[in-house]
Amino acid sequence: MALRNVAIIAHVDHGKTTLVDQLFRQSGTFRDNQRVEERAMDSTDLEKERGITILAKCTSVEWADAEGTATRINIVDTPGHADFGAEVERILSMVDGVILLVDAAEGPMPQTKFVTGKALGLGLKPIVVVNKIDRPDGRAAEVLDEVFELFLSLDANDEQLDFPVLYASGRAGYAGREDTVREGDLTPLFETIVSHIPEPGLPVHGEFQMLATLLDRDPFLGRILTGRVESGTLHINQPIRALDVHGAKVEEGRATKIFAFHGLERVPVEQAQAGDIIAIAGLMNATVSNTIATPSVTTPIKARPIDPPTLAMSFAVNDSPYAGRDGDKVQSRVIRERLEREAETNVAIRVTVAHDNDSYEVAGRGELQLGVLIETLRREGFELSISRPRVLFQDGPNGREEPYETVVIDVDDEFSGTVVEKMSLRKAEMTDMRPSGAGKTRLTFSAPSRGLIGYHGEFLSDTRGTGIMNRLFEKYGPHKGQITGRQNGVLISMEKGKAQAYALNMLEERGVLFISPGDDLYEGMIIGENAKPQDLEVNPLKSKQLTNFRASGKDEGIRLTPPRRMTLEQAIAYIQDDELVEVTPKVIRLRKRHLDPHERKRQSRKAEAA
Repeated sequence: MALRNVAIIAHVDHGKTTLVDQLFRQSGTFRDNQRVEERAMDSTDLEKERGITILAKCTSVEWADAEGTATRINIVDTPGHADFGAEVERILSMVDGVILLVDAAEGPMPQTKFVTGKALGLGLKPIVVVNKIDRPDGRAAEVLDEVFELFLSLDANDEQLDFPVLYASGRAGYAGREDTVREGDLTPLFETIVSHIPEPGLPVHGEFQMLATLLDRDPFLGRILTGRVESGTLHINQPIRALDVHGAKVEEGRATKIFAFHGLERVPVEQAQAGDIIAIAGLMNATVSNTIATPSVTTPIKARPIDPPTLAMSFAVNDSPYAGRDGDKVQSRVIRERLEREAETNVAIRVTVAHDNDSYEVAGRGELQLGVLIETLRREGFELSISRPRVLFQDGPNGREEPYETVVIDVDDEFSGTVVEKMSLRKAEMTDMRPSGAGKTRLTFSAPSRGLIGYHGEFLSDTRGTGIMNRLFEKYGPHKGQITGRQNGVLISMEKGKAQAYALNMLEERGVLFISPGDDLYEGMIIGENAKPQDLEVNPLKSKQLTNFRASGKDEGIRLTPPRRMTLEQAIAYIQDDELVEVTPKVIRLRKRHLDPHERKRQSRKAEAA
């Protein structure tokens, strides 16, 4: 059977997962009577809810042409957000071509540029698919021109510039070679993959070698390493060894299990040969970037070391007055063990014990990646106290350096001036400004990551919810000095109990509230944002004093403004250094690090003296 290995590149919400689901259906991977839910490639609840691919996955379909010639197509579903795509070079090393999927209205976006640049640099042959061709605001011809310009800017060679183009609707399940197509199936896409993507062409004879690209863990089999066989043949129980990127031996063992991919499942096989994408069990310490080979091999396959994280935050035990109410995993030991398990399989995460020995510093690639980890722990029953994110500096040839990000913003023309002003206050430099159609402007900035923490919520307010912001790690550059943070203070509860409508009605003139009547509060908890720069301690439990001259009824007549409810990522980005986010399976609360007001004053005086 012929073999093709291909990766799919797309920005968030450009329809990659939906298209892959249709490839499963139309290739016969799923039986006609098999009930399959939508978005089958999104294997976790978080992926389904957020509409992004968080974990890179390998799948396989078998397709037969009109003459009955069968081809097995291994599909690598790359992460849909830059926070999860830092190991993209290793992922792309498993394939011989890529499908670049772009939205017919939005066109190429930052993540598209990032991954496509890596693919073109590796010499992979691209297929361009303009998806969502049936969108009423689609502009297929302009998007195709933008893709061609993107390829030129990425120094694509002549062969790569001569790419085939398909127009498709992943939701409707059709593709065609003209932008007028509105019906049919995905046969043109299958045909193009088989005709345009080359076979692996790797040596079947010789010593077995494989570069570990993805890492997973099974409770029965232990570590499972996924990658493409670069040479030779591997048999079940064959002796193997792992080498690091420098050629040092990591460990030796046996291939106790070999898995191939069929649809969404790993299927045990007796052997695998060069070109196959497989998963191996049997090694205890090997990790991503290691070369898995026969014991006689001493030279590793060339691979990049694992990129270092750029952002960190502290995970600590929840010590609020309501600790232990919602979750069943609240001990420091349990939190440490879970974080260590996460760091074992997620090579982009680094866990260390903080200086105070009471918390753990978790470093990663961005706010979204760490937010996904916290949300996962929350759903598993953990209770945590989370600190404000901080960037990780490094020493460069010219002194202290900090991470920079490329920020691409699409806004209505009327809001572009406000966005430029706010970004300049955060030490961002504008590198491009161009119209993007329909009264919108596309702004591109190079900005320090430190200045972007907490800006997204302010950005949505400034653009009336119509702006779109995309961020991508760019480089480490010169330290930009002090950057102004949140301008407003917060409203802090003075008492423990349930919030009263009467008190909240009186506090509305002080600022924006985060809570509703009946919410459980405690001393030191943040209940709103002050309209002024200072923090303000208030009493949200005060009730109406009843006398013979005042009604003794309830508070039905009070009409409060709906509170601002923050998501987990918004809460993490909002807090300052002296504040924490309390995370439990049921609630997300903002609080001061020190709940006692006298202790807060003492710490404030120490900070001023320092």
